[in-house]
Amino acid sequence: MKTLLLNPPSFPQFDGGASSRWPASREIASYWYPVWLAYPAGMIKESRLLDAPPHGVTPEQTVEISKEYDLVVVYTSTVGFRNDVLLADMMKDAKPDLKIAFVGPPVTTQPAQALKASRAIDFVVRKEIDYPLTEFAEGKKLEEIAGISFKVDGKLIHNPDRQPLHDLDALPFASEVYKRDLDITKYNVPFLLHPYVAFYTSRGCPALCTFCLWPQTISGHPWRTRGIDNVAAEVKLAWELFPNLKEIFFDDDTFAWGKHRTIALCEKLKPLKTTWSCTSRVHTDYETLKAMKEAGCRLLIVGFESGDPQILKNIKKGTTVERAIEFMKNCKKLGILVHGDFIIGLPGETAETIKRTIKFAEQLDCETIQVSIAHSYPGTEFDDWLKNNNFFTDDEMSDEVGHQLPTIQYPGLGRTEIVEAVEYFYDRYYFRPRIIFRIVRRSMFNGHERKRLYKEAKEFLALRTKRKQFVASQASR
Repeated sequence: MKTLLLNPPSFPQFDGGASSRWPASREIASYWYPVWLAYPAGMIKESRLLDAPPHGVTPEQTVEISKEYDLVVVYTSTVGFRNDVLLADMMKDAKPDLKIAFVGPPVTTQPAQALKASRAIDFVVRKEIDYPLTEFAEGKKLEEIAGISFKVDGKLIHNPDRQPLHDLDALPFASEVYKRDLDITKYNVPFLLHPYVAFYTSRGCPALCTFCLWPQTISGHPWRTRGIDNVAAEVKLAWELFPNLKEIFFDDDTFAWGKHRTIALCEKLKPLKTTWSCTSRVHTDYETLKAMKEAGCRLLIVGFESGDPQILKNIKKGTTVERAIEFMKNCKKLGILVHGDFIIGLPGETAETIKRTIKFAEQLDCETIQVSIAHSYPGTEFDDWLKNNNFFTDDEMSDEVGHQLPTIQYPGLGRTEIVEAVEYFYDRYYFRPRIIFRIVRRSMFNGHERKRLYKEAKEFLALRTKRKQFVASQASR
């Protein structure tokens, strides 16, 4: 069955594509690889992976492309679901016998609602999608495929869950699919080298953070790993496939979870003399970080979330402020850069805890940071907590171009205050002399980086203006 695996395009004035990790756009237009779609794209013989947003493919162009296929798989998000349904309706109108499947967090947690949302959606795949999609494309009937929900004469059928995939080495290399279907120069993340490619070395995260979407919906908590020889083989191949490649990003939920496996993998990567970045938690110790640095690790993405000890307990982060400070000292000693993630609006947040987190971020002094608004995604423990305590508001979770807006309101901390806090956080952090010098130093002797930083600065300032407009509109009510 000829199959199109689709990360859907943005409609006019909206940029809320599912992408790889983030379900809504952020401060600067970033494009992550649709890694989840890459694996079934490599398994299905007659397939194409179409990542519409970075390649500038419009909804109308997508509809025309879809006419050439028998099955279209749409990777959707909570933010983009309504637009994705509109697109599915358009594709079905253009080709009535086209089969359309939806995959992603919202249809995993709410398959019945998804199937009722549109006549165009023939079935949804819950959780991991690799084998269910491949089996359907190869002719297996829906009722025989575990992990599928579908409709029969208006009746909803939910097949039993599929067991998590453990033999990750049996999957194809995502890099080969990128070479076949994507233009890697279209993918830009401000803190990663350009161009880069991304793929997984493991799935799942044993941590129990209450807000984190992916382990609670798609990948699960059990940590399943690829063999170190298998990973090293793809790293080597990626550098051969893309002569202009500057970096590999290991897009795992948490790359450095197991010390012995991480060190063993680094021993395999070290002779390849490549540059790579990855995710990490602050529990990674000095010995492991040293092995990573020696094997080519340049940067870590780390979720610090908050500088308030009680909030860290509330969200079951499983770490402490003191451990985070020690971790950053080790990274700086080794010369590993860190991109720090922080969240405003987690359980227990107040004006005082926000100030504490900002001071904490300044003390850590990461190379770059991201400040997100805490969001209530169905299927997460955080979502249940907000609704049980009546802190959830029935507001839009993004503005007209896909940027985050709060859907939470605490006593003494409303939606306006949360948006203002994000703005203040960024200003306090980035408009310090040492950070300005750091940015100027990066661009001074690198024309490519200079152009990229200029574009990102314009986008950041434009969003800054939009945040101020939101605050003003709320104040005028």
